[in-house]
Amino acid sequence: MQDFKTTALVCTPSYALKMADVMAEMNVNPHGLSLRYGLFGAEPWSESMRREIHEKLGIRASDNYGLSEVMGPGVAGECEYCNGLHINEDHFLVEIIDPQTLEPVAPGEVGELVITTLTKEAFPVIRYRTRDLTRLLPGQCPCGRTFQRMSRVLGRSDDMLIIKGVNVFPTQIESILFDIEGTQPHYRLLIERENNEDTLTVMVEVVESLFFDEMRKQRQLVEMIRKRMASELGVSVTIKLVEERSLERFDGKANRVDDRREM
Repeated sequence: MQDFKTTALVCTPSYALKMADVMAEMNVNPHGLSLRYGLFGAEPWSESMRREIHEKLGIRASDNYGLSEVMGPGVAGECEYCNGLHINEDHFLVEIIDPQTLEPVAPGEVGELVITTLTKEAFPVIRYRTRDLTRLLPGQCPCGRTFQRMSRVLGRSDDMLIIKGVNVFPTQIESILFDIEGTQPHYRLLIERENNEDTLTVMVEVVESLFFDEMRKQRQLVEMIRKRMASELGVSVTIKLVEERSLERFDGKANRVDDRREM
């Protein structure tokens, strides 16, 4: 990127954060590069993760949606307002259905995205189930574009975790973690079954200073995360704080769930 004066970065958001970590290890200042813009997709990510990328790389981070079965990136994308992803409706007809009943959901409700291609001649699809969960947004975007907008992908119907009968998506946990000062944008979910009950352990990296500070501050952070998750997700979790760079980094799509209930 230094040699070619790269101005745009296209990858998964988790890989962008991995690159930021590598730059820090190499003593490369990302703000001294020519990078100005990042186009990210291929995995669910949160607003907190967007802010983290902006702070670490100093670029504008934009969400883009696509899938290889249709055309890859470009099915929908954010404008300068980052107020939902504009669907390219001249090429795609989209619907939101209930993944269980396959019936259309009410306007604005979350469901599975279904796509019909309108202009593809090679490998067209009709009502293709993406397994991606999102919702259609009402109203018109301030940018003036009239294409229908969808929210960022919340997760996949086959990624949903059922913990003690409660539906939980990794992106919900991510949003809570990234919203709490002292945590890093890297986490791991361990799901096990003990005494016929599901247990969820959340391992999250925290800033280095916490491991050299009072144990009381670590306990306060653990309790804060635990209460937020109990309140917003409706499940009790075990929180484990780990040191920076101790969790696995991902070159492709991040796989942060280790479900051992079936092992």
